[in-house]
Amino acid sequence: MIKSLIIDDEQHSRAALRNLLEEFCPDVEIAGEADGYKTGVAKIRETNPDLVFLDIQMPDGTGFRVLEDTKPYDFEVIFTTAYDSFAIKAFKYSAMDYLLKPIDAVELQNSVDRVKKSKLGNENPGIELLLKSIRERENPGKLVLSTFEGMHVVKIQDIIRCQSDDYYTRFFFKNKKELLVSKTLKEYEQILSEHNFIRPHKSHLINIRYIKSYMKMDGGSIILTDGSEIPVSRRKKEMVLGVLNNL
Repeated sequence: MIKSLIIDDEQHSRAALRNLLEEFCPDVEIAGEADGYKTGVAKIRETNPDLVFLDIQMPDGTGFRVLEDTKPYDFEVIFTTAYDSFAIKAFKYSAMDYLLKPIDAVELQNSVDRVKKSKLGNENPGIELLLKSIRERENPGKLVLSTFEGMHVVKIQDIIRCQSDDYYTRFFFKNKKELLVSKTLKEYEQILSEHNFIRPHKSHLINIRYIKSYMKMDGGSIILTDGSEIPVSRRKKEMVLGVLNNL
């Protein structure tokens, strides 16, 4: 069983989440509830949960403040929130899971399944990166990648390219290291596009700082500094040439 805690200032939101967990996530045991920052910190210390469902905006302090005061982070976190563009962007960089209210049962099940695959009880590096991003109110130069082996904090500038592998994404780094991550290429395109990454083909996302040359044939292909050759789809050719002309 996964021992969980619900922290949310709205009683009806806590009740709705509890009902969904009881009906759709039988492996999740609800060890307690809290209605704000102070009670949330106390409940985490009291129950030592495996998983915390954490609201962001609460009258006496944010969910981020709860995390600031509950180190070490030996529990998983699923944020439950209304739409907040900055916070969601920070969640994606740090590989933190979130659910938008009203919570969908299928999305809840998917989030709980991801928690089951994680190494419960180990310190979560994504939380510290998330809090750093929130404190600085800017995009970090690092990204947390979640693999079957664990969590990896990587420098974005060290990523040469990403390649789609069905519902996974394979990352290639300048030190020749590779990581297979359980998210789609589209999700990483949304994160990395503002860091000079382009998608010349539906299966490839590349860091333009590692472009070595462009070969003209069919749609064309891009040669990267690691020797890899990336195809350019015909419909992306104009975009790619525009990028190359501005390098």
